[in-house]
Amino acid sequence: MLHLLVQVSVLLLAARALGEVARRLNQPSVVGELLAGILLGPTLLSSLVPALGAWIVPQSALQGYLLEVVSLVGAVFLLLLTGLETDLGLIRRHARTAIGVSLGGILITFSSGFALGQLLPDRLLASDDARLVFSLFVATSMSISAIPVIAKVLIDLNLLRRDIGQTILASGMSDDTIGWILLSIVAGLASGATVTAGTVLATVGSVLAFMVVSFTAGRWLVRHLLNLVQDRLNSPNRLLTLVVVLTFVWGAITQALNLEAVLGAFVMGVLFGQMRRLPVAVHEKIEAMSMGVFTPVFFGVAGLKVDLRSLLEPQLLLIAVVVILVASLGKFTGTYLGARFIGGRDHWTALSYGAGLNARGAMEIIIATIGLSLGILTQEMYSIIVLMAMATSILAPTALRFVLKRVKPDEEETRRLQEEEMAEGSFVAKIHRVLFPIRGPRPDKEPVPRVIESYLLDKLGDDLSLTLMNVARPGAKQAGQAHLSALADGFEQGEVTRRVVEAESAADAILDEAQKDYDLILLGAAERTSSKVTVFNQVVDDIVRLAPCPTMVVKGRPDPERWPPKRILVPSDGSAGARNAAELAFTLAKGTTAEVSLLNVVIQENSNYRLDPSGSSQERQLANAYQILQSLRDLGEARGVRTQTEVRVQRDPETAILEVADQLGHDLIVMGTDVRPGSDRLFLGPRVERILDASKCPVIIVNAT
Repeated sequence: MLHLLVQVSVLLLAARALGEVARRLNQPSVVGELLAGILLGPTLLSSLVPALGAWIVPQSALQGYLLEVVSLVGAVFLLLLTGLETDLGLIRRHARTAIGVSLGGILITFSSGFALGQLLPDRLLASDDARLVFSLFVATSMSISAIPVIAKVLIDLNLLRRDIGQTILASGMSDDTIGWILLSIVAGLASGATVTAGTVLATVGSVLAFMVVSFTAGRWLVRHLLNLVQDRLNSPNRLLTLVVVLTFVWGAITQALNLEAVLGAFVMGVLFGQMRRLPVAVHEKIEAMSMGVFTPVFFGVAGLKVDLRSLLEPQLLLIAVVVILVASLGKFTGTYLGARFIGGRDHWTALSYGAGLNARGAMEIIIATIGLSLGILTQEMYSIIVLMAMATSILAPTALRFVLKRVKPDEEETRRLQEEEMAEGSFVAKIHRVLFPIRGPRPDKEPVPRVIESYLLDKLGDDLSLTLMNVARPGAKQAGQAHLSALADGFEQGEVTRRVVEAESAADAILDEAQKDYDLILLGAAERTSSKVTVFNQVVDDIVRLAPCPTMVVKGRPDPERWPPKRILVPSDGSAGARNAAELAFTLAKGTTAEVSLLNVVIQENSNYRLDPSGSSQERQLANAYQILQSLRDLGEARGVRTQTEVRVQRDPETAILEVADQLGHDLIVMGTDVRPGSDRLFLGPRVERILDASKCPVIIVNAT
């Protein structure tokens, strides 16, 4: 165990350090991580200083086994992360080109790799009678691409949002999926005594059956377990635990089917990646564990197995060069032909796909490691494949930079990129899971209509996960359930959950529920209050003040004849809250004839106390106001929403806002604000509170901080 702790510590430190060096040299970090293992292994340090190498390189089967377990965990986490980043919608949007590029790249590279495997010397075969399996394995290793490396290259070159970047990524995803199926088939064949048509069909059948079950029953299981854990448990990191447990379960299933555990991890990553309810924080934690700890150790262990001294032999060095050339030219040729004749792309664009998809990196190392463990590869062939992975990962960014100098975005792509840039950091786009507390029926009052709230939820998206919550007095749970059941039919979101909780304090119960990874709490405050202590009412005030997530409060009831809104007013002072409010208004108006009015009020200076007689200060404020509104107007027009802007100079901003709303006949005011700290009551600021009190039309208050 002492040796294991030393090995992992040294490998992690060296891999992270050299990975950082590689990044500073504009190379993927995997190159440095692999190099760390190579330098610590028999290639250099372990051969020069055997006493030190004895602590780093496993000296017994048990030490090797323990280090392999840690390395396997790294591979599992890496493929889980890759699956989480796999966008099936992206593949569908660029299906024609992606399919063409992927098929061309797979078929030609696989064919050339298989032919090369048939021609390689017998000394590279682990077994004299395993030529067929060996050739299939070489072909598979050459065919597959490396999504993490490709994504890193695209990010470094600022290409991830480009059409060409999306297509490269989509094709890489397709390559990976096909490649893992091929790998599983080859691994299944390698574990059998003989290779027959029956064994091939059995392996293919097990892969297909696993995929079908995973994307049907598996998807159902993931969704329901996610809902169960998210809704019923409160322990920290509960979702992270669920993801990791299911990943290892799926890996165990694929291993039991004589497939590879990493295939199960990849599929589980894809399944969780499709769940909108999975918080971004979980993804970030998995990425932190994977890229910060386990993956560098995996690549370090992979490099530790490489002995480049053997490649100093002229014959093996020549074979390594040939393997790199065949792999690179095969991928370039295949993707070029697929992009040109199936995808209909031009010459330079087609070449760019070959450059981008030539990076093997992580996937190649995983495959080589599997091949070595299965006894398909010799140590020499393993070193050759790892060297190929490193060479292609280094050459791919350089080739892509060269080709892309001749590939320019068209007008449609340019417009899309501009829209995405303006929408970056979207507040509304992050809303996937909404908590909507609803007061139970009151015999002394008519039911409060939920017109605005229902409309708002519809505009936020049909695939929202909506929880309708009622806090009932002890003993009144049944009445609350009946009330929510009657209301639930009026909401058409993708997933509607009804939750009734018995509690003395409604605010405490709602705040406890809000701890369960909600993106938004939607609150209605239709009742007007004459209280000087509360802004809305005590329950709503407490929730807005103490909520762990953004809130939206709807105050007022709409005129049925003026709803849905035709004119929406958004006061803006350039703050983040005002931008969030404008974004919500654009969301409400998108796809309708509604117009959004953007208003900025510059406070008029008192002439008796003017400190700037020249008036330059006011001029700067006016210029800044027009700039603020123009930025928001660009955002609205990019979404196809009619907008108008107005700047007013007035001593009393709230009076100006109320006058504009009244004079121009606005149906709704949307305001962004921050909760002011410092007291045990909700304080939104006197101006906001005055507008809430005096407005003749409904007001939505957005608090996203």
